[in-house]
Amino acid sequence: MTCLLALDQGTSSSRAIVFDDHGRALAVAQQEFRQFYPQPGWVEHDPLEIWHTQLDCARRALAEAGLGAGDIAAIGIANQRETTVLWERASGRPLAPAIVWQDRRTVADCERLRAGGHADFIRSRSGLEVDAYFSATKLAWLLDHLPDARRRAEAGELAFGTIDSWLVWQLTGGRHHVTDPSNASRTMLFDIRRQCWDDELLALFRIPAPLLPAVVATSGLLGETTAALFGAPIAIGGLAGDQQAATFGQACLAPGSAKNTYGTGCFLMLNTGHHPVASHHRLLTTLGWTIGGDTRYMLEGSVFTGGAVVRWLRDGLGIIARAADVETLAASVPDSNGALLVPAFSGLGAPWWDGRARGTLVGLTGGVTRAHIARAALDAIALQTVDLVDAMNNDGAGPLTELRVDGGAARNDLLMQIQADLLGVPVIRPRQTETTALGAASFAGLAAGIWRDPAELAAHWQAERVFEPSRSADWRQARLDDWHRAVDRARDWAAH
Repeated sequence: MTCLLALDQGTSSSRAIVFDDHGRALAVAQQEFRQFYPQPGWVEHDPLEIWHTQLDCARRALAEAGLGAGDIAAIGIANQRETTVLWERASGRPLAPAIVWQDRRTVADCERLRAGGHADFIRSRSGLEVDAYFSATKLAWLLDHLPDARRRAEAGELAFGTIDSWLVWQLTGGRHHVTDPSNASRTMLFDIRRQCWDDELLALFRIPAPLLPAVVATSGLLGETTAALFGAPIAIGGLAGDQQAATFGQACLAPGSAKNTYGTGCFLMLNTGHHPVASHHRLLTTLGWTIGGDTRYMLEGSVFTGGAVVRWLRDGLGIIARAADVETLAASVPDSNGALLVPAFSGLGAPWWDGRARGTLVGLTGGVTRAHIARAALDAIALQTVDLVDAMNNDGAGPLTELRVDGGAARNDLLMQIQADLLGVPVIRPRQTETTALGAASFAGLAAGIWRDPAELAAHWQAERVFEPSRSADWRQARLDDWHRAVDRARDWAAH
């Protein structure tokens, strides 16, 4: 039996899954790692902790499956995007904590870029909104604040990467410094049409070119792991940002097909085919994947705080003991009793792009209980997704007729029914909800020759449950009107 090893490096945990050649998961290992919040709005990770947890998960998954390196055709990697790592080439030592995609420390830098009239140029080249979400201002911040970093970067002593680049560097013992177009297109330094690093963007952000990884295909054999890690070398055959990997894993291969991933954030991706589509409603135009010279583009809406609001209920408020408990608690009441939660803990993403928005809980009365707050949290995840779908429909990319869903929170039946009711279209959950890892494995499997083409992969996709909408259009509109009033109160809150 020929198998694949997927490394799914996420925002709150590292995961490894072994898949067989039918896309079935044989073994899973997962480990959470620490989140650091050194100042309000700052979010950091330890790059070495990310590497060690990911390596440990890979070894445990192989052991659980009873497999060795010789049984694995290739490794596929999917990763949290935009998170920025700067390290020393000679030693592989990180110079600082990784700045996570949620981090807001460069909001003022982005405001200066917009005030300077650069937003349209940046959007036209990169497909992205000027926001602290993306890697460019994070990397510039590191170069400005770490002693001697800029000089060393210009001298070629340092390396920059998103998490895919960092993992490949570690897996190959520093032999390969690479990324793929799906990750490169999230840096705000990449020309998505010419598919190369852009000299004018590098100059604007003052990023030295020697820092940058080479850009390789999303699916393709790019190198091997060092033998010491798994007992023998294993080929690396796939690299993709987690949302692009999930889109591929959901078999959203035709233009017009869409999926939403419910992870730490929520990410709605719509396949637009071979050509980038500019958004007039502040969605992102981004690269999906490149396979054998064939490139696909996506229109994306990003929600910064999705499933993370459930972690806040658990760790911040202590009203649930486990994340899975939120469904039972929220289902114990018929609605939120007028409470509305806007979880703008890291600002608001699309379509608002408000880095100064902050979390807001409104509509409270004496009858609101912890169950109602739990219900409001699930409502908030679904309502933010409705805003993304509406923006896509208004861009002319819709109307969306169904939504495929995945990610950890997609296993929450109540949330999925709330989502269907608020969208007014069927929500379809696949049998394999770990579609991010499946997509990474699929890219690697194509590179290793396990499958001939993406169409062969699509045949493995199967629906597990369809959630049909059960509410009226008037009910949906009333909920959205209340939601938007709450969003207005959350916006532009943090001090300038």
